[in-house]
Amino acid sequence: MSYFLIIGGSIMLQPYKAPNYDELAALKISRELTKIFTRRRTIRQFSLEKPDRELIENAVDVARLSPSGANKQPWTFAIIESPEIKNEIRTLSEIEEQRFYIEKPNKKWIEDLKHLHTNGEKEFLTQAPYLIVIFYSHFSWQEKEKSTNYYAKESAGIATGMLISALHMCGLSTLTYTPKRMQFLTTLLDRPAEERPFMLLGVGKPNQEATVPTISKKSLQEVMKIYD
Repeated sequence: MSYFLIIGGSIMLQPYKAPNYDELAALKISRELTKIFTRRRTIRQFSLEKPDRELIENAVDVARLSPSGANKQPWTFAIIESPEIKNEIRTLSEIEEQRFYIEKPNKKWIEDLKHLHTNGEKEFLTQAPYLIVIFYSHFSWQEKEKSTNYYAKESAGIATGMLISALHMCGLSTLTYTPKRMQFLTTLLDRPAEERPFMLLGVGKPNQEATVPTISKKSLQEVMKIYD
């Protein structure tokens, strides 16, 4: 039986349409997912071949369904194809990287990055067919009234994880990038002043000659604790 709880003239609750749950099928899917995501790697060399933009838009469509504090959905996803804008982002990013690596280097941080072979040149920003900038905001405006967005940064992080997962499931590769100071992205992309950049993703297919560092992940036993 369907029912609705009406409070003050507004519908507050509705029946939950749960997905069909079959334990054997669920176990099979969960095991397959671990295999699929074992192959997920961050790459730095992208193919110039541009995937269909609908793939990117559909991945964002998945990300927007992410949970958020008080369902405020405090995010904006900026998809960038324009070579001119990508060039400008690279120029401004490399200015920030110059500060990080040369002018005011954090030697310990740079040492920790050494095994990943990163440096101040960010060629992927102009090479990747798509850049996605994820913005979040601690507040928004509703009919000229300021409304607080709760756990905005955490919510954006969950949405970004869903975005990366959706892209990976479609066979696309990503690179997560966070210059130390990113506010130039708000200005460059003409976003509202209250929006803050959370992360920039390079998205596309890997170059045929792409390489990745030889690294390992912590084992399941190292990161999972069961209290039964």
